Amino acid sequence: MLDELSLFIDKSHGVTLFVLGLLALYFIAMNWVFFYRYFSLKSWISKETKSLETLLMGSHTVNENSYLNHFIKTSSNINKEIFDLGNFAATKEATKGLSLLSVVASTSPFIGLFGTVVSILDTFSNIGQSSGTMSVIAAGVSDALIATAAGIFVAIFAYTFHQILKRKSYDVSGLVKMQSDAILARLG
Repeated sequence: MLDELSLFIDKSHGVTLFVLGLLALYFIAMNWVFFYRYFSLKSWISKETKSLETLLMGSHTVNENSYLNHFIKTSSNINKEIFDLGNFAATKEATKGLSLLSVVASTSPFIGLFGTVVSILDTFSNIGQSSGTMSVIAAGVSDALIATAAGIFVAIFAYTFHQILKRKSYDVSGLVKMQSDAILARLG
């Protein structure tokens, strides 16, 4: 296995190796963002759910841990505009990291394809310099397609993670909005 990896590195074009390295960095960053944001959003949803349940049980204000608590405490006049500001801030905070996942999902297939094209060009250049048989061509194209496969692999996970976090962000925003609506209904 180690010999095969060493052979692949030796015969691969430098651009292809750079592309595979970049895609590996994409994959590491994407996973870090996903798991960090997933668990923080999960915790946040739990806090907002408890706060909403408290409001629905008859309380006149949100829990201490609720995101809206800061906006309520700092305002002398509780009104719709304060809650709109809180809702906007919560949505902005909840959607952090989604842009990175979106960029990774949309660019990684193209980065992989770029590595493939460069590697295929290198294969054809090497064939032109020697007597190229079909097995040489097949081996070169096979190695070149690894970059495309890596790009698609990274894109699939980035897109999936983006959708999961987008849904969690929507849940947080919805819970914050429901709490602000419940308080405004009691005040009005």
